[in-house]
Amino acid sequence: MEGNRRFLSLCALPASELARGLENGTFSSEDVTQAFLDHIALQNPALNVFLEVFEASAREESRASDRRRREGKPLSRLDGVPFAVKDNLCVEGRRCTCASRMLENYRPPYTATAVSRLQQAGMPLLGRVNLDEFAMGSSTETSFFGPSRNPWDPSRVPGGSSGGCAAAVAAGMTPVALGSDTGGSIRQPAALCGVAGVKPAYGTVSRYGLVAMASSFDQIGPLCKTSEDAAMVMNLLAGGGPHDMTADPALAADFTAGLDLPLKNVKIALPEEAFGQGLDADVERAVRAAAEVLKHLGAEVSFLSLPSLPLGLPAYLTLSCAEAGSNLARYDGVRYGHRASAAEINELYRESRREGFGMEVKRRILLGAYSLSEEHRAETYDRAVQARALLQKELERALEAVDMLLFPTTAGPAWPIGEKQDDPARMYLSDLYSVPANLAGLPALSLPCGLSGEGLPMGMTLMGGRTSLPLLFRAAARYEAACPLPRGSHPYERLTAVGQEGAQA
Repeated sequence: MEGNRRFLSLCALPASELARGLENGTFSSEDVTQAFLDHIALQNPALNVFLEVFEASAREESRASDRRRREGKPLSRLDGVPFAVKDNLCVEGRRCTCASRMLENYRPPYTATAVSRLQQAGMPLLGRVNLDEFAMGSSTETSFFGPSRNPWDPSRVPGGSSGGCAAAVAAGMTPVALGSDTGGSIRQPAALCGVAGVKPAYGTVSRYGLVAMASSFDQIGPLCKTSEDAAMVMNLLAGGGPHDMTADPALAADFTAGLDLPLKNVKIALPEEAFGQGLDADVERAVRAAAEVLKHLGAEVSFLSLPSLPLGLPAYLTLSCAEAGSNLARYDGVRYGHRASAAEINELYRESRREGFGMEVKRRILLGAYSLSEEHRAETYDRAVQARALLQKELERALEAVDMLLFPTTAGPAWPIGEKQDDPARMYLSDLYSVPANLAGLPALSLPCGLSGEGLPMGMTLMGGRTSLPLLFRAAARYEAACPLPRGSHPYERLTAVGQEGAQA
């Protein structure tokens, strides 16, 4: 029983501490991986996070890590630390469903570059986790396999579309999860689940093996317990790749260097337009208080105006739906994916897509088709392109004057499951503060900045210029050290305690 309690307590440790324990011989990778497998078995029935657990291969990968360590072979800093992947990232021979009936039984013949890099670094892969169907959603409620639940309060959403990733990290089911971010899909669930989430600059991480939603927006990034953990993962992920011509090797860096350096002379600005109508009072107070903490840590804090900020969400929705509709045109029931019974080809196309896609995916395909139609393109798609360019220029000018911008990540904390599902407009508004980084291709990092009156986590976002991610990590790490969430409040601390009680029983 003592051993069970010890192993379960590993699930509360951030990846950096797990790495140090492995280096010191305090525990083995097999111990760590088994602890997370046990914790998944304990928590997943209630939270619906993991769609598939790779038990046998994860154990074997952990044993291989321990062998490398015993033999004195060169190791990455995270060798032996396990991770999980959002189920729109391909793993050779494993199902990759995108949480859709359309790809319910699809098994890719190759592994995504981002996943491969973590595996090559010696990190055991625990399994694949839930998401909104084809990454289209903000709550993980559009999944064909049912919604995931927020470990802070299982009656509430974990956010989306990488809600499974955020919930898995928050619940202590994995120390690291790989997600994708098209309009906030890493940062928004990170905020709602009280973890750190990073959207790197467009091109920092190869998108090869990521099932595309909107190709000019999509980017892969990590969700972790702390920004230091995320920086360690980014050291493995960043860099070019032979299969993605948009990947830029120049954006690779040592993201862990300088995390403990002071923030003296670092200039941070809060956009005035980000603190208007619709922002929850608790969130506004928390973000403004965080700005004061950063100021106390040495940063220069000011306000500025981004007049085009309100244009970001409608521009994003128009452009991303157009790209998504084009990307999803390949799912026709002929080459792969769900295939309906039909007497002739047009009926096959129609019925396969009708049966295979959920309502939100169909809605976005229709919105994309509308904006690209000859009758409406000039007033929708073309104007969205102009709005994107305008916001990009405003952000470029702002980031010439300051080093980074500070936003709320979301307008409020997690909402009850079902509250917004029948109101797409309200659901889309949850991406209001996150889409500018995707429209401009800039790096952005969300981290917790306090608890609401209901005891739910709230998040803030730091966004900077294209090469600013190392500085964003420094500011995040300094803030986390100064203002951690209250000890014992994290679900992975509380749920681990429950697991320990169960082990004692």
